Amino acid sequence: MTAALSPVLRTWRWPLMALLISAAMLATAHAFERFAYLLPCQLCLRQREVYWAAIAMAATGLVLWNIRQNRRFLVAFNVMLALVFLTGAVVAVFHAGVEWDFWPAPTGCGAEAVDVINIDLGGIDERTATASCEDAPWKMLGLSMAGWNALVSLGLTVVSFIAATTALPRETA
Repeated sequence: MTAALSPVLRTWRWPLMALLISAAMLATAHAFERFAYLLPCQLCLRQREVYWAAIAMAATGLVLWNIRQNRRFLVAFNVMLALVFLTGAVVAVFHAGVEWDFWPAPTGCGAEAVDVINIDLGGIDERTATASCEDAPWKMLGLSMAGWNALVSLGLTVVSFIAATTALPRETA
């Protein structure tokens, strides 16, 4: 698998793909929220923050790569992307654990859902409740969105670490 992906992982293409995948993950989350009316909880929003951070890092890294192409920078950059995605995996696993009652939800996650379509805008400056972190409103093959996000984040972590190792400068003998 690594040999087939080597041209993608060895250059700037992986950070670009990481940026595009992160944008797709955010678009998917927002589509579920907008079209399927699945409101995000506090932990769902935390998981989105990771993808926003990955997009910002990838965009900044691609600009810096275009200024000065340095393999060591690419290695460090891919490791940083891997750490961001690993953070996302940890948050997603924690969220899935809350949904499966492995551990309690953090405070502020037990609120009732709000109908955002028919909301009264007169009280827009008041605090509103969000969805509960303990309830998984959607599952596919037994995994909630948090579970699927954990798998995607772990996959992105692994590929980012592989990209870092394939971008290492090779010493010639």
